[in-house]
Amino acid sequence: MRLRYDSRGLIPAVVQDAADGEVLMVAWMNADALRRTQETGQVHFWSRSRRTLWKKGETSGNTLYVREIRVDCDGDTLLLKVDAVGPTCHTGARSCFFRSLEADDAA
Repeated sequence: MRLRYDSRGLIPAVVQDAADGEVLMVAWMNADALRRTQETGQVHFWSRSRRTLWKKGETSGNTLYVREIRVDCDGDTLLLKVDAVGPTCHTGARSCFFRSLEADDAA
């Protein structure tokens, strides 16, 4: 399988709870983050703001353990099915998608 990274060498990774299917977060991976994730079973990402590799839960203890990694039909997005230990969002919420967009917010 050939993955299609963007011009910065990154690919979006959608993180989904393996048990109930809830989408927990979206982040970016480079080839090294993906390799480390596959080797360790713990999710690693590339931080665009800090320009460094980071393991989810490294400081918070809220770790993501990979059950399965899927690739979309175009090879340009990953889906990580995970077991989450603790909340996933940096706000303390279970998922980063805890807010609803209202019609007048969409502009």
